[in-house]
Amino acid sequence: MDTKEKIKILSDNRSAGHDYFLSDRTEAGLVLTGTEVKAARAGMIQLKDAYGEVAANEAWLVNAHISHYSHGNLMNHEPVRRRKLLLHRSEIIKLQETTRERGLTVVPTKLYLKNGRIKVELAVGKGKKFHDKRESERAREMKAEAKAALGRRGRD
Repeated sequence: MDTKEKIKILSDNRSAGHDYFLSDRTEAGLVLTGTEVKAARAGMIQLKDAYGEVAANEAWLVNAHISHYSHGNLMNHEPVRRRKLLLHRSEIIKLQETTRERGLTVVPTKLYLKNGRIKVELAVGKGKKFHDKRESERAREMKAEAKAALGRRGRD
């Protein structure tokens, strides 16, 4: 039996790292309909404007866009709807307590297929200000320049 986990990334929310300081990553399952699963497996999902919320002791993924499945019929799903997140009670309570703090939100960072199941990675995020974004960009550029300089030095 193969104990190694097989992961295939279906959607990546790259803007989350640009817009938020991310911490406390958690894996959660999703409650999806049949056509949503088929569309997600085909990569027709976008997490850009999505966020997580805790209401009535349940966790929800809000504003995630899963396009209509091309071979779906009249019973095709709604592209944007609240989808229930499958988490343990302690994880839900932890998310609820951290989001009560000012300026913190639950941000989905990626959606992936893990051993045949669709999972979403959630992170607690604190919104970045404009100057924070510029500082992150500057640090990324300096790191790339240093790496390029080391690469050139090795060839000389």
